Amino acid sequence: MKRFFKIATLLSLALLVALPAQARKKNKYEITLTIKGGADTVMYLGHYYAKGNDVVDTAFRDKKGRFVFTGTDTLANGLYFFANPRGMYVEFVVYHEKPFFTFETEQSNWTANMKVKGSHENDFFFQFHRTDAAFTADLTDKSYTMDSLQFARYRYQKLLELDNIKMDLIEKNPDRFLSKMMLATKEIEPPTIGPNGDSLTMDQRREYYLEHYFDNMPLEDNAIIRTPKAVFYDRVMNFYDNILKFTPPEVIIHYMDPMLERAKKAPDVFMYLVMHLTQKYLQSNVMVYDEVYVHLVKNYYATDDNFWSSPSSIDKEVQRATKWERLLVGREAPELILFDTLHIPHSLHALPHKWKLLVFWSPNCGHCKHIVPNVYKVFEKYSSQYDIGAFTILSDPDDKTRAEWRKFMADHNMNSPAWLSLDGGEANVDWHDVYDIVTTPQIYLIDENNIIQAKKIGEDTAERIITAICGGQ
Repeated sequence: MKRFFKIATLLSLALLVALPAQARKKNKYEITLTIKGGADTVMYLGHYYAKGNDVVDTAFRDKKGRFVFTGTDTLANGLYFFANPRGMYVEFVVYHEKPFFTFETEQSNWTANMKVKGSHENDFFFQFHRTDAAFTADLTDKSYTMDSLQFARYRYQKLLELDNIKMDLIEKNPDRFLSKMMLATKEIEPPTIGPNGDSLTMDQRREYYLEHYFDNMPLEDNAIIRTPKAVFYDRVMNFYDNILKFTPPEVIIHYMDPMLERAKKAPDVFMYLVMHLTQKYLQSNVMVYDEVYVHLVKNYYATDDNFWSSPSSIDKEVQRATKWERLLVGREAPELILFDTLHIPHSLHALPHKWKLLVFWSPNCGHCKHIVPNVYKVFEKYSSQYDIGAFTILSDPDDKTRAEWRKFMADHNMNSPAWLSLDGGEANVDWHDVYDIVTTPQIYLIDENNIIQAKKIGEDTAERIITAICGGQ
């Protein structure tokens, strides 16, 4: 947990005492916590953020036994907590009220005994938690007095009762932040009957689920980003990591765009989603998901909506996305002309094979030493059957590496006539830039029309990709 201490010097304390009451009221928040029977001398004030949390202030117990948090910075809306150094904590809400709150509780149970002054949101919040705690206590008691079957039935009924209480609470108090948090985690239930009275198919019900997945999530409200991991982060990432897993990039983009358009009304939420999703698809090993990254950069990152990035960082992403757009699956592979060990030139586009493996590698690369010989074995196994040629490039050509390169190929019997070994030192273009070669190995599968059919090929996927694509045509 990050800790941000605000410890005043003796001079600043003296000045604070000397200031008139009117000047002291410039604080944007003043939150007081008293814990009767507690022995803590320090307390932290923090809030949740996506999948983590941040501590924003620290207070020391004063002579009256209080922890008083004050500051001139605005507290953004969201779910906050008080926590001691031993990990005990209690949550509370900052939401559309001036945060001049007073909390008083007892050491035996911070949440159950909490009394609040100055906040209707927190009166509502703790009232619900007392109800929830009563249900939990009842279930705990019954677990000791009922047999397993009785308890399972009783627990099911009580949880249904609690769910009904929650839904009633949400319907009657839709603007409370607690209601919004609880609704955000509620699953969408697709209808079984369509608007015309027809039974919906499984595909139709799935389509409804995807279209309405974020209906209960208040993406237009900045406060939702400052909630526990299960409320916002897990719900969002479940959509992309699980529900849309392995779907085509155009499908992901189809459902992503409406979500981001809604989030534009909440700058904090929009910023987080664009940054997180851009990084997710930048780092994806799924070859076709480069298209999602390119779409995010062009439509959200490199626009006036991006208020958080410096011009240089935007330029960096745009340059990379521009390169990646030229290298998307389905695009024509940029032409390369390089020389072999006898200084004979070879053209990638003119390679006389139905299928072409384009490989950037080096014997100095640890991954290459392991992956490339295994890919070579797959290539040798299928090169005649599917008419595959290889256009392989030494990625860091110098005199020392060239000698290691030749020795490595000889040691691993990489001597097939269809496996062209080309020196990367002289070429028609700067292939490092054109193919964005930052790490190696980089392996592409290209067809006879020089269209990229697959990329990001590894030793564990090489045979599967080659047999599926080359063998399928």
